[in-house]
Amino acid sequence: MAKFEISVMHPEKRDERKITYDSSNSTLIWDNGEPVIKDALVQQPTGSLRRIEKSKKDLKKIKIQLGLSCNFECEYCSQRFVPHAESTNPNDVEPFVNNMASWYEGGDDGLGSGSTFEFWGGEPLVYWKTLKPLAEAINKKYPKAAFTIITNGSLFDAEKIDWLDKYNFLVGISHDGPGQPVRGPDPLDDPKSKEAIIEIFRRFAPKQRVSFNAMINSKNYSRIAIQMFFEKFVIDNLGEEYLQYLSIGEGGFVDAYDDGGVANSLGNEDEEVRYRNHSLNELREGKVTRFDNVNKKVFDFIATIEQGNLSESLGQKCGMDSSQNIAVDLNGNVLTCQNVSAVSTNPSGISHHVGHVSDLSSVDLKTSTHWRDREECPNCPVVHLCKGACMFLTGDLWETSCNNAFSDNIVAFTLAIETITNGYIPGYIDGPLREDRKDIYWWINGKPATARKNKKVIPIVAV
Repeated sequence: MAKFEISVMHPEKRDERKITYDSSNSTLIWDNGEPVIKDALVQQPTGSLRRIEKSKKDLKKIKIQLGLSCNFECEYCSQRFVPHAESTNPNDVEPFVNNMASWYEGGDDGLGSGSTFEFWGGEPLVYWKTLKPLAEAINKKYPKAAFTIITNGSLFDAEKIDWLDKYNFLVGISHDGPGQPVRGPDPLDDPKSKEAIIEIFRRFAPKQRVSFNAMINSKNYSRIAIQMFFEKFVIDNLGEEYLQYLSIGEGGFVDAYDDGGVANSLGNEDEEVRYRNHSLNELREGKVTRFDNVNKKVFDFIATIEQGNLSESLGQKCGMDSSQNIAVDLNGNVLTCQNVSAVSTNPSGISHHVGHVSDLSSVDLKTSTHWRDREECPNCPVVHLCKGACMFLTGDLWETSCNNAFSDNIVAFTLAIETITNGYIPGYIDGPLREDRKDIYWWINGKPATARKNKKVIPIVAV
């Protein structure tokens, strides 16, 4: 890992200083040798470097891939060009559930305590005839397990809402607020879907079991505008008393899984720096209050400094590198993650079918690259925030996603430094990172004459 010398400035005191940040052990030291956080822990290397773990065991998060069919076709969907495996159906439920005891021990108490089942599509409610008996059978067998679902919200009706409520589902509704037309169809344009979404929020929000999940992209990157959209939606349809329950999930910049993702990415240094400045200004205003994951990221990074977290123990953003997290289809095929199928491959042509539940010890994510094995990540100051972005992307798609992720996470990095130094804001980072990323906001040297031109490479995708 690497050390970085950060030039910081206090805008009110007009004071400039330097801080050394060591990403290997999360230490932050002033230019006079004093730790920025005086009581911060300093951990010692253990000699055991985190890698993508082979095999799956002691499962805590089980992602069930029902199929990739969807009634929407969103512009930057990670599954848009993924080849579909044979569709699941209700007949697959009984053999799948009956066989679960052979590969899932049932959590801490054998009844699912401490475990979460996530039900994925495509659009999971497209698979209603399979989803309903599947979740009911799992609940009967593991009654203490938690259930979650992420949906576009267009297929809700009274029956489904009652059922999701009965089984205590956490529900994420994918919607980009004012940028939804960039993403794809808008369920709020349909009176029936809109009324159902209002009802879901009315019933689930007070129990903290629903969120609107918005992604940021190059055409929709004002978090304040997104937040205002959902605040207005709640006020207009449920009243101000429901604002206290409004939660916006996701909130990060899109990864580039295909040409749609690339088209909605930051294509050159101008766009990247413009986004960083805009995002920083919005977040520093203190008005972005409902993006739980964004605010949590800042305070989680502060915690890494306080605790002296070692990079050697840092896992991937998605968590699928962990032996305790698994993605499976109803045929028992183990997948890289929930966004792929057993017949799809990663950009390097390696199959996403990485094993079978009948032999979890042999599961091997050869489809993926740990952040430690990337050229960029070990020499990047935001690796503790970014956590390597998507682990199965390579080539131009990876480079584009990396650029998005750096610009998004350097803002959280800046806010964290400002918070723990009582007002000193990073402007320049010297160290082994890429030259074009050192002058973070172009505050120090201005726009360079050699700024990278537009590089929105549109890959040819075989469907």
